[in-house]
Amino acid sequence: MTESEQGARTTLVELGARVRAWRARRGMTRKALAADSGLSERFLADVEGGKGNVSIYSLEAAARALNISILELLQDAPRPALVRVQGLLGRLDDGQLDQAYMLLGSTFGLGDSLGREQRIALIGLRGAGKTTLGAQLAAQRGLAFVELDREIEREAGTSMNEILLLHGQAGYRRYERRALLRIAEDHADGVVMTTGGSIVSERETFDLLQSRFYCVWLKASPEEHMSRVVAQGDMRPFHTTRGEDGEIAQGAMGEALDDLRRILASREALYARADAVVDTAARTARQSLKDLERAVPAPTTPN
Repeated sequence: MTESEQGARTTLVELGARVRAWRARRGMTRKALAADSGLSERFLADVEGGKGNVSIYSLEAAARALNISILELLQDAPRPALVRVQGLLGRLDDGQLDQAYMLLGSTFGLGDSLGREQRIALIGLRGAGKTTLGAQLAAQRGLAFVELDREIEREAGTSMNEILLLHGQAGYRRYERRALLRIAEDHADGVVMTTGGSIVSERETFDLLQSRFYCVWLKASPEEHMSRVVAQGDMRPFHTTRGEDGEIAQGAMGEALDDLRRILASREALYARADAVVDTAARTARQSLKDLERAVPAPTTPN
C-alpha cells in the first residue's frame, strides 16, 4: 500500500469513527439513520468500518439525518477568532467556565437566566427516575410538572413517532427548541421538567436548556438503567428481539445492555455539564428524592 493509499485509509477509518460516535450520541440505530438519510444500512456499515467510496452527497445525507453540519462531521477548522476565544477559555476550570458561559449570555443577550434556578430540568438516560422523582419534587414545591416529550407532541400536534417519521431528527429538534422556549416563558416563576435522554447531544438545544433551566443529571449504572427500562416495558432506543412469549431473548438483552453502555459513554461528558448530579444507583425512591431536594436551589419566598 502506498503512502497516499494509507493516508486515505486512515481518513476513512477516522470518518467512520466519527459517524459511529455521532450515531451513538444521538441514540440512533443504524437502521434509523439509514431511514432518515436515505442511505442503505450496508453502506453505513461500510462507512463506519472505514471502507467503501464515500461521496460528498452521502456525507451530506448522513450529516442531515444526524442533525449536524457536514463540517461538524468532517471536523473542519473553526474560525480564527473562535480559536483565540477557545484558547482563553481553555485556561479556565469548570467553575470559571460556567461563570463565563453565563457572562457571555447576559452580555450579548444570548441567554435568559432570570428565574433559571427555579426552573428545574432533569436530564439523563431512561430508567434514571426522572418522571417519578420529578413529579414528587414538583408536588412538594407546589410547582407544575411537565414532560418535555409531551410538550413537543403538543407543539407539533402529533405523536413522537409521527414527528420522526414525517420530519426526521431535524424536525424533531426544531419542535423541541420551540417547546423549551414556551415552557420557560409559561413557567417563569418555576417548574420541574423531565427531558429526553438525547437532548444533551444537540449542542444548541442543550445550551438553550442550560441558559433557562437549572439542570440536574439523574445518574445510574448501566445495569440499573436496563432493569428499570425492562420493567417499564419500553426498550427505546435499544434494538431488541422478543420471543413468542413476549420475553426479551437473553442474547438480545446482552446486546441492548452493550448499546446502553455505548450511548452512556458517548454522552457522559455532556451529562456532566449539569449544574448538579444525583446518583440514584442503589438508592430507594425516597432516598433519591431527598438527594434531589438537597441538589437543587431552595424555593424562593414570595415577597
